[in-house]
Amino acid sequence: AGDGDCGHTHARAARAIQEWLRAGPPPAAPAQLLSALADLLLEKMGGSSGVLYGLFLTAAARPLLDRSDLPAWADAMDAGIQAMQKYGGAAPGDRTMLDSLFAATQALQALRSPGAELLPVLSTAVQSAEAAAEATRSMEAGAGRASYISSAQLLQPDPGAVAAAGVLRAVLEGLQG
Repeated sequence: AGDGDCGHTHARAARAIQEWLRAGPPPAAPAQLLSALADLLLEKMGGSSGVLYGLFLTAAARPLLDRSDLPAWADAMDAGIQAMQKYGGAAPGDRTMLDSLFAATQALQALRSPGAELLPVLSTAVQSAEAAAEATRSMEAGAGRASYISSAQLLQPDPGAVAAAGVLRAVLEGLQG
C-alpha cells in the first residue's frame, strides 16, 4: 500500500538499532532511552514512518523524565499517540500505524490500576495491536500514503499497522526473555 516501502523502512530501522546496540549499552534511564531511539530513527529510518516514530518516542520520553512507574508508561504511550495525531494528521480508524498503537495504548491504560503487572498488561496490549492491524484490512484509508489508492486495491492489512504491532510484539518478547 502507499509507495510500498514500509518493509524496507522498518528493516533499515532494525539494522540501525542492531548497530547502535553493538556499539555499546543503551541508556538505562527510560526517558534517555526513548530519546536516543527517537534520534536514531529520525536519522536512520527514513520515510514518514521514521518521522512518526521519532515524534512518538520524543513525546513518550517526556512523562518518563522524573518517574518510570507503570502509570508513567501509560502516560508515555498517551503522549506518543497525541504527538502522532497532532503532527501526522491521522486518527484511529484511518488505516495507519496509529490504529495498532492506539489499540495498544487503550489496553495499556490498565497499567494505572493498583497491582497491575507489566507483562500480562503488555501481552494484552500486543494482542490488541495485532487485532487492530488485522482490522485495517477492511478499512477505508483516511490518511497516509494508502489514502491515495483505491480501496478496491487495498486487500491486505495496512503495512504500517502490522509493523507497529510487530514492534510491540518484539518489545514484549524482549522483556519476557
